[in-house]
Amino acid sequence: MPLPHTVIIGAGPAGLTAAHELTRRAAPVEVIESDDVVGGISRTVERDGWRFDIGGHRFFTKVARVEAFWHEVLPDGDFLLRPRMSRIHYRGRLFDYPLRAGNALANLGVVEAVRCVGSYLWARVRPPADQSHFEGWVSARFGTRLYRMFFKTYTEKVWGIAATELQADWAAQRIRNLSLAGAVLNALLPRRGGAEITSLIEEFQYPKLGPGMMWERCAELVVAAGGAVTLGERAATVHRAGGRAVAVTVTGPDGARRLDADHVISSMPLPALVRAMDPPAPPHVLAAADALRHRDFLTVALVVPAAAGFPDNWIYVHTPGVRVGRVQNFGSWSPYLVREGFTCLGLEYFVNVGDELWEAPDDELIALGTAELEALGLVRPGAVSAGYVVRMPKAYPVYDAGYEQAVQTIRDWLAEAVPNVHPIGRNGMHRYNNQDHSMLTAMLTVENILDDAGHDVWAVNVEEDYHEHTDGGSANGSTGRHGTGRAAPVLPRRP
Repeated sequence: MPLPHTVIIGAGPAGLTAAHELTRRAAPVEVIESDDVVGGISRTVERDGWRFDIGGHRFFTKVARVEAFWHEVLPDGDFLLRPRMSRIHYRGRLFDYPLRAGNALANLGVVEAVRCVGSYLWARVRPPADQSHFEGWVSARFGTRLYRMFFKTYTEKVWGIAATELQADWAAQRIRNLSLAGAVLNALLPRRGGAEITSLIEEFQYPKLGPGMMWERCAELVVAAGGAVTLGERAATVHRAGGRAVAVTVTGPDGARRLDADHVISSMPLPALVRAMDPPAPPHVLAAADALRHRDFLTVALVVPAAAGFPDNWIYVHTPGVRVGRVQNFGSWSPYLVREGFTCLGLEYFVNVGDELWEAPDDELIALGTAELEALGLVRPGAVSAGYVVRMPKAYPVYDAGYEQAVQTIRDWLAEAVPNVHPIGRNGMHRYNNQDHSMLTAMLTVENILDDAGHDVWAVNVEEDYHEHTDGGSANGSTGRHGTGRAAPVLPRRP
C-alpha cells in the first residue's frame, strides 16, 4: 500500500520537522511557504552581512527526541555552547535576572531597599482588595514598589494593555514560585540544579549562524530525501469533499496550482486555515476564527562598536518612558552574527500590525531606537553607525477572554469535518509554545498519520513551571494538563 501524500502548509520549525519526519520514512511530502525564507519566527534575517535572531532562540529542551533531532540536522561543530545571561534595566541600573539579593540591594540602595521590604510587609498585612487582576495579585505578594519596578512596565509593553486588565490566573501560572523571600534565600544559599524558580539553565546550545541555520539545513535534507519545499507560494484554499480534505490550491508568482493530498498538516495561523476551507466552514466556526488575534513584533537592529555591547543575551527594559521592551546583543549569541570590531543591538518592540510603530518608516524607527538606546545609557551618543528594521507579524497568539472556547470550537469542527487536516505549532494551534514543543506536535502528528498512533497532539504542553528550569519534565513534554502552553496571559476581549 503506498504511503500517503502530505501537503504541509508553513516552513517554520513545526512544518519542517513534520516534513523531515515524513521523508525519513519515504513518505511523499510537499511543503508550501508564503515567505521567501524558511524558519518562521525562528529564521535568521541577514542584512548587509549582519545576522539577526528575531526574538532570540535558546536551543534548550527537556524533550530528548527534539534534542536528538537538532543534532541529526546539524553537526555538533555547528553548535556553540553559550552562557545564559539576562538582566533587567530599571532607571539606569541593571538588576540580575533572576533577582539576587546582593545585587538588588546594591542597585536599590539601603533606603529604597527598606522601602521595598516595608511595602512587601504592608502588602502581607493589608493586601489589595482586588486581586482578580495582574496588578492586584502581584502587589499582594511583592508589595507595590517591587511590582512597579519588576512587573508593571514590561508586562504592559508586551501585551499593550494596562496590567489591571490582565487576569490574575496568568500571574499565578507565570510567577507562582517566585517570592521576595525566595530571591533573598537564593542569594544567600544558592542551590545548583534544584527545582526552585531561581535555578535557571546556565548554558544553552546555539547554531553559530543563528536559528535559521537549523531550518535552512532541514529544508535541504527534506529536498535531498525526495520531498519538495516551495517558497513564495500561499495556501489559498483547502478543498474538502466526502468528509476529508482532498487538495490544496496554492497561489504564487506563476499563478495557481492544485495539489492533491491524503493529509494536510497546517502551521498557518489557525484562523487563516478555517477561512481557507472550501466549501466554507459554518458561520459559528468562522465567527470563532474571527475571534482569534495575535500580537506582532518588530526589531530595530543598530550597529555599534563591540565595546558598546554587553555580555547579556538580552536586557529586559523595565524603565518607564521608553517603548522598547527588550534589547538583544547579537554578538553575545554568536560572534558569527556580527563583524569584527562591531556588534549589533536588537531593540524589540511589541506592536500590532497597522499601529503607528508598525507603519512608521524605517528611518524613523532607527532614529527612535537610537534615541532610546542613548536615553537608557546603554550606548554613548553617536555610537550607532547603521540600522535595520525587521517586522514580524503574528509573533504571539493572544489569549483574550473567550479564546479557549473559540479554539475548541474550531478543533471540534476540524475533527468532524476534515479529520485528515492536522494543525501543529504555535500559530497552527494558536498556542504560545516554544520551538521544541512546536516540533514535538509535528513529530506526534507524523506518527498519527503513518502509524495511526492516536496521540492527542493538543495535550503537548510546556511544564507548569518556567521552561528553562533544570528540573525534570515528562518524556513528551506534557504535564497532562490542558492549559495554555507556554505561559501567556488571558487578555480582555476588545470590541
